Amino acid sequence: MIKKEIGTNAGRVWEYLHIQKKEVSIPEFKKKLKMTDCDLYLALGWLAREDKIFIINSETGSFSVKLWE
Repeated sequence: MIKKEIGTNAGRVWEYLHIQKKEVSIPEFKKKLKMTDCDLYLALGWLAREDKIFIINSETGSFSVKLWE
């Protein structure tokens, strides 16, 4: 995967979060955006590096994500 594709996927993730205006779980991202694990995690890493998202780790070990406000 090239940098441009990762950036494009990061944009899709950001846009989905912006529309939802709530925490979104990893399974919800995968279902709604139809991304592979690899594509999704690379996009989340991109957004995390840019301080665009906040990753929440639940007590059960699952993750959800929301936009920094």
